[in-house]
Amino acid sequence: MAAEIERVYLLRALPTPLPHGEVWRIEQGYLPLAPVTPHQLEGRLRRITHSDGSVEHIHTIKSGIGLVRQETERSIDSETFAREWPRTIGRRLEKVRTRISVGDRVWEIDQFTQIPLVLAECELPSTDAPLDIPDWLAPFIVREVTEEPAFRNAELALRSGLLTGQ
Repeated sequence: MAAEIERVYLLRALPTPLPHGEVWRIEQGYLPLAPVTPHQLEGRLRRITHSDGSVEHIHTIKSGIGLVRQETERSIDSETFAREWPRTIGRRLEKVRTRISVGDRVWEIDQFTQIPLVLAECELPSTDAPLDIPDWLAPFIVREVTEEPAFRNAELALRSGLLTGQ
């Protein structure tokens, strides 16, 4: 597993105007695992529809919470995705992600479709790497939620599934 170093921010709304970026439509579901613990493994299936209409399917394993998590990703074919997707019922979410390059960083702005929530995240090369908040984003930040488990996508998917029956 490789380290994923990422800071996450709760936004009061989708930034407007939002700078031009690549837009992805993401459906993701979490495979059934043991009850959530701080170092639990998460198994995730993701279908990404890219701006050009191409579709990508990814299986991800993550562990840990907070700033540094361990992550392994692999592409899977659409048949594998379709076969495994039913196992994620009740633990799914959908979001529209806008990926915006700012210098040597990529900010990802996620607007969730089933729940009224917008998050911004940015991956870093190291835990002590500086992160400048872009001027277009700063007014929309409520607070950093990197260390708050309630804002992990796995937790959001479970809450969303309970609300929508997905």
